[in-house]
Amino acid sequence: MSDVKTGAVLDASELGEGQMKIVDFEGGEVLLSNINGTVNATSAHCTHYGAPLAKGVLNKDGRVTCPWHGACFNLCTGDIEDAPGLDSLFKYKAEVRDGKIFVSAPEAELKSKVGRKIARARKPIAATANHTVVIVGGGSGGIHTIEGLRENDYAGNIVLLSQEPYAPIDRTKLSKALVDDPSKIQWRTPEELRDEFGVDVRLGTTVTAVDTEKKTVSTKDGEVKYDSLVLSPGGIPRKIPIEGKDLDGVVTLRHVEDAKAISSRLGPEADVVIIGTSFMGLEAATTIAKKEHRSLVVVGVDEVPFEHLLGRDLGMAIVRHLEGLGVTFHRSAAVEKLGGENGKVASLHVKGMDPIPASLVIMGTGVAAATSFMKGSFEMERDGGVNVDEFLRVKGKQDVFAIGDIAHYPQFPRGNVRRVEHWNVAGNHGRHVASTIAGKPSAYEQVPIFWSTIGKGLRYIGSGERAEQSWLDGSAEDLKFVLYQANKDGDITTVASMGRDPIVAKANELLRTGKMPKLDEIKAGKNILEIQ
Repeated sequence: MSDVKTGAVLDASELGEGQMKIVDFEGGEVLLSNINGTVNATSAHCTHYGAPLAKGVLNKDGRVTCPWHGACFNLCTGDIEDAPGLDSLFKYKAEVRDGKIFVSAPEAELKSKVGRKIARARKPIAATANHTVVIVGGGSGGIHTIEGLRENDYAGNIVLLSQEPYAPIDRTKLSKALVDDPSKIQWRTPEELRDEFGVDVRLGTTVTAVDTEKKTVSTKDGEVKYDSLVLSPGGIPRKIPIEGKDLDGVVTLRHVEDAKAISSRLGPEADVVIIGTSFMGLEAATTIAKKEHRSLVVVGVDEVPFEHLLGRDLGMAIVRHLEGLGVTFHRSAAVEKLGGENGKVASLHVKGMDPIPASLVIMGTGVAAATSFMKGSFEMERDGGVNVDEFLRVKGKQDVFAIGDIAHYPQFPRGNVRRVEHWNVAGNHGRHVASTIAGKPSAYEQVPIFWSTIGKGLRYIGSGERAEQSWLDGSAEDLKFVLYQANKDGDITTVASMGRDPIVAKANELLRTGKMPKLDEIKAGKNILEIQ
């Protein structure tokens, strides 16, 4: 076992109630916090991508929100509470003596590049010991369900059925970085899940049906019995139905194999065309712009990307930013067909234009809910999703939960039902369902938080309500701003930012706790970072 280091790190007078500070200690860093008069010490960086938590948002109950991507931790225990991270913080001993704060911490934890795993129930709940949870889908929702079950002391059996051949990965790194090696982006190895978390991991497994009367899930290899079922199959990327869509070199971007197909076709002779101005499409453009290629063209039906989401000025500022990286845009474009030579894509044909050279075409044209196996057993919506209640239970199915991309759920705080295809939403759904299954049920009350690499790093939260008014604090042209949107009553519905962390993290907490001011108050100069 590693040596435990002990020493004074700060004068107690320098850490007021409700404050956080990062201090250097024995070759590492420690985050000190004063929560209601009690000093706590934890590891200092978010376990997701390493953001300094001292620059995040601290609530008086000890909950800290990462300034970058929304992960939340309890500084009193170190436990993680919200996605997208998995590991908890290391918790160290802290005490005040002679006016100084002393910390005791294992040397290995101080120098660790990862966080603390909660792989087994710490206080196993006896009632769950002979219970089995079957999870369909190895994406964000699936992995966070596993983590949440063990963190909430679930002691039963967990079966993961994933169609992908590799353990759950950080899928965001496909479009944001084109990482094409699953071992570099897997959250946990299959061995970790099996040996440490006690999960029956079945990779490369296709689910064909669910019988809610018999409480079984059918696969090509047989049936699996469940007590609780978590449906998190995610989505299937869609290709627009045009001539040439199945030519060699026409790809989508959802799986590691897609990233490999893209990377293998890049180089000095590559003419890359991206169809669609979605987040995925423009993230891929941002990434490819930094790699070797001959031409990079984005074609979209919208006149201004993200106009419905961020407004015309910000949408055009993003376009100009990408043009500065060498991206050519064709907006308000009507795609007609793809041309090929010897079975390989060679050109994109757009109405009213000369053919665009294309040796690689990426279709960023949305996804469909991967729910064909659910037909006949569930009442489906027209888009392939399924309705759930405030506990994320499928309506009429007491022991079945649907989360992530497939769930039409009542959105906090207004209750408007919507389906949200966000990485963090699926992860937080999984954590919430895990708590309910472990015997700690509560209504799901979180506002979706989203991030993207487009522009200068977008942070975004939105309740899905129709925005009737907006106000921009900052510069659209410089891509350094906070955008506030509100409904007709002036209640904030959306906050988006670039270069202004931790505004969105703070707004997320204020919406969650019902403390968000009206739009008129913000326009009058109210600083949300000063709200306790």
